[in-house]
Amino acid sequence: MRADAQALKGHLDVLLLATLNDGPQHGYAIKEALRDGSGGRFDLPTGTVYPALHRLERAGLISGSWSVVDGRRRRSYQLTAEGHKKLAGERANWREFATAVTTLLEPGPWPTAT
Repeated sequence: MRADAQALKGHLDVLLLATLNDGPQHGYAIKEALRDGSGGRFDLPTGTVYPALHRLERAGLISGSWSVVDGRRRRSYQLTAEGHKKLAGERANWREFATAVTTLLEPGPWPTAT
């Protein structure tokens, strides 16, 4: 199953933050990391990825800088301190959400809330 941009709506930002967790990457490498890290399921067009990166930069969650590599300008991005905090919080939220969904998808009876 290959996911499209619409299926990732609401999750794309945190997935992009996660691709930057190990250090700075240029825009196309981020797109490739998203594809490769998802086993090819999240192979999104640059027209989806770059606007999201710009949005994250405006929000202060990533910072970008220009460099020249082999005569070509490249913009690399890295997580800011605020981006690291946001990613940690989103990971915790996701684990809680995934646990709840997994519990509901298992055959009942379900545990009761206390």
